[in-house]
Amino acid sequence: MPTNRPRLLLTMGDPAGVGPELAVRSLFDDATLAIADPIVVGDRATLEQAAALQGVSLDHVPTWPGGHLTNGRIDRGPAIVDLSSEAPGPFPRGSISAAGGRASHAYLMAAIETCRRRYAEGIVTAPINKESLHLADVPYPGHTEILTEATGCTDSGMMLTSPAITCSLVTTHVPLAAVPKLLDVERIVRLIRLTDRAMRRIADKPRPHLTVLGLNPHAGEGGLFGDEEIRIIRPAIERARAEGLDLEGPLPPDTAFLPKIRARTDAYVCMYHDQGLIPLKALAFDQGVNVTLGLPIVRTSVDHGTAFDIAWSGQVDFASMRAAIRLASRLADGHRERAE
Repeated sequence: MPTNRPRLLLTMGDPAGVGPELAVRSLFDDATLAIADPIVVGDRATLEQAAALQGVSLDHVPTWPGGHLTNGRIDRGPAIVDLSSEAPGPFPRGSISAAGGRASHAYLMAAIETCRRRYAEGIVTAPINKESLHLADVPYPGHTEILTEATGCTDSGMMLTSPAITCSLVTTHVPLAAVPKLLDVERIVRLIRLTDRAMRRIADKPRPHLTVLGLNPHAGEGGLFGDEEIRIIRPAIERARAEGLDLEGPLPPDTAFLPKIRARTDAYVCMYHDQGLIPLKALAFDQGVNVTLGLPIVRTSVDHGTAFDIAWSGQVDFASMRAAIRLASRLADGHRERAE
């Protein structure tokens, strides 16, 4: 029977972490199956072990070899694409390993290529481990950087969104000491544009209100505690305002997340990783979704890591993955409409 549900590729993430448990849950989750056809890209044997942990069986779930993805022979889900021949184990549970890094990278690259060829409508990623990627000689710090290069994207960004709060990041996985050197007017303006464009779709607002944060305590206090606000951040805000975007800032980071400011803010533009992710995870850890802005394909993710400490114990919370699938389905529908 024909369906308008998008086909979403769910990468299993690092096999040693909570990704396999999340992937299995997606294949049996009624809320997911009502809005999408989930196709898990990973390792069949590992998924069977995760299914046994949850007391379910994958016997009825079709399994295809990896070539089905890049050849476009994708039926409707739920289903599994088995890449065990391309990325074999064993995968030590709850531990960093080169095998886990190679496998999680292979799953992601297969999913990216499939979406680039328009054989599927979006990607939802389970968490990967950056140290495992490093051991596997994968020269990227995370999903965002891999997706950006693999899709040939020149203008991308990282956003974490939830019903309570949304934050986009001017800089992502870099040392804190490197942040001031990476800030420039053009980089901030690009991220503001991407955030505005995303919130028009996510919040369904024709002119979302964005709050831009300063870098320094008290937003620099007129240059007493740093001059990045004067030299870089304020000129970026003024340029974006001249383009018709609705902005305020730069606001001091220690007061910008007060309830009265959150009430009028559709999204925050943050200068560095923890500046945005600390408030987001404090307010919406179970509902946050990671979105890569600016890509030619749809990609969302859970907002947490591999959680090696609770992996393979049956304790993983599915809420963030369900939220990521829900948002990917919405974005995929819009992406498909624009393509048509």
